[in-house]
Amino acid sequence: MKLFSLLRVSVSQRQKGFSGNRGVQLAAFMAIFMLAGLNGQAQNANGNTISAKNPTGTAATVTTAGSFDFNNPFFQSLGTNGRACATCHQPTQGWSVTPAAIQQRFRQSNGLDPIFRAVDGANCPTNFTPGNANDSTQLLNRGLIRIDRPLPANAQFTIEVADDPYNCSTPTDISVYRRPLPSTNLSFLSGVMWDQRESAPGRSIPDDLTQQAFDAILGHAQAAAPPSAATTQAIRDFEIALFTAQISDNEAGSLTANGANGGPAALAQQAFFLGTNDPFGGNPTGAAFDSNVFSLYESWAKSSDSSTEQARESIKRGELLFNTFPIPIFGVAGLNGPNDTSQAVIMGTCSTCHNTPNVGNHSVSLPLNIGVADQRFSTSDDPLFTLINKVTGQVTQSSDPGVAMVSGQWADIGKFKVPVLRGLAGRAPYFHNGSAKTLEDVVKFYKDRFNLPLSGDQANDLANFLRSL
Repeated sequence: MKLFSLLRVSVSQRQKGFSGNRGVQLAAFMAIFMLAGLNGQAQNANGNTISAKNPTGTAATVTTAGSFDFNNPFFQSLGTNGRACATCHQPTQGWSVTPAAIQQRFRQSNGLDPIFRAVDGANCPTNFTPGNANDSTQLLNRGLIRIDRPLPANAQFTIEVADDPYNCSTPTDISVYRRPLPSTNLSFLSGVMWDQRESAPGRSIPDDLTQQAFDAILGHAQAAAPPSAATTQAIRDFEIALFTAQISDNEAGSLTANGANGGPAALAQQAFFLGTNDPFGGNPTGAAFDSNVFSLYESWAKSSDSSTEQARESIKRGELLFNTFPIPIFGVAGLNGPNDTSQAVIMGTCSTCHNTPNVGNHSVSLPLNIGVADQRFSTSDDPLFTLINKVTGQVTQSSDPGVAMVSGQWADIGKFKVPVLRGLAGRAPYFHNGSAKTLEDVVKFYKDRFNLPLSGDQANDLANFLRSL
């Protein structure tokens, strides 16, 4: 099936409702393609490449499977509520979803698009009216999906609900809100999901992804019966063949010009293994860590004073800053210490934590707490939980306990995995909770968090570089 054949369904048909198989399939297809903005956004849907505009340029995705199979179960409604994987993993939005596009889907469907199903598209499923925007503010404003997390049986802590604007949490079962991670560039993963709950000890990443597809069909899509092994493997194989990166920049032009290695073609050829270039002894080859993680724009040399050349110089400077600007890393649980973060400052760079060459995630499973979920950064839109250590009585507050709700370990409170950085421009907002609206906000968070003496020009260069990924 060609990509644009799905756009032939008329809007009048879409508005007739979602009852019956035809209605469910129609709702899913329209949500996936028409309402996501492929009309006017997709630039190329031929062969092994698709591309889509974003606010600062164009991103492209290549598949190493030879060509895109839009009959793959990834695009099919496999449950009872009209959802497909692509409902929350849009090709035009970095294979995630963005608030602007979600808001468009709400307007065009009167809030009945499958992404707004009560199960997790609502702030709380027990306090939800279809079509009521006030009941899906986390999804509409930040692009966040509700995640139900029961208190682990082995939890080293108890939970008190300090503030719950949606009345959706109890001390034994809390609701947190997170960005859908992109379903692309998965061959570089060292952990699956923000809290790595789909990563089982001793299981391979491909097998983790197969289990993730299984759980998503039963959970997010509310399937009446478990999917077949063939279905989940087909989804896994489709996803793992995808590579996405920014291919052009509105100011700098082509990100593959003059020998540069931006875009997805070079990314698809990037070598990777678990532990590659790890700075903390996790590299199985024993090779030393190289802080020059990104080398995409080394070939760019200033040749004129044109606006394009000036933009390229900024991106190149940002890449150098990412690799070399000194950062005194302190108070990061999982890095400075297991949980009390009292160990000595580690002098590093952005690439200390984002160490996978030309990708930017961490190449071993090393969830970290940089403080994004700390009480000091929470807003009135966030829930707030008080966690109390059963042994020591220590108290901390968090809007999302992260990995701790999987492991039960006090040391894991507030920890999340380090995500892949490629394709950032198309999938704002950022961090697990969408608290950074722009890449400038991301840079500012780190500048403030680690008291960095970044100048305004340096912060701008870093943001421009991140946009080019």
